[in-house]
Order: sequence, then C-alpha cells, then structure tokens
Amino acid sequence: MRERLCSKVACAREAVSTLTYDYPDQMAVVGPLGATGDPHAHDLCAIHTERLSVPKGWVVVRHETLRV
Repeated sequence: MRERLCSKVACAREAVSTLTYDYPDQMAVVGPLGATGDPHAHDLCAIHTERLSVPKGWVVVRHETLRV
C-alpha cells in the first residue's frame, strides 16, 4: 500500500494526521490519520500538524493521541 502524503503544497512528507473543518461551529478537528483518504479532509505530516493555525475566533480540537 502506498503511504499517504501531506496535503500541503510542495510537502512530500508522510501524513500522520487528518484535518477536518466544521464551518458552522468555526472548528478545526485534528485526529489520527483516517483509515482511507477522504476528499473533504486534509492529511497532514507531523510538522504541519504542529504548525496548524486557524482564523481568529476558530477553535482547534486535537485528538488526545496527538498531544505531546
């Protein structure tokens, strides 16, 4: 099986998490890498997972297994 890569442009690192957005609640949710690719989600490498920023007023929810 081919590894999934980070969704960020020009990033060739292996994805370790999946990012989804809940626009009505102004929330970004970062969890473990999804079992399959989802066209409505973004796979991120470890660096981009840590650097994630969201618009002012939004909340980032991180799955417990991703916390350091």
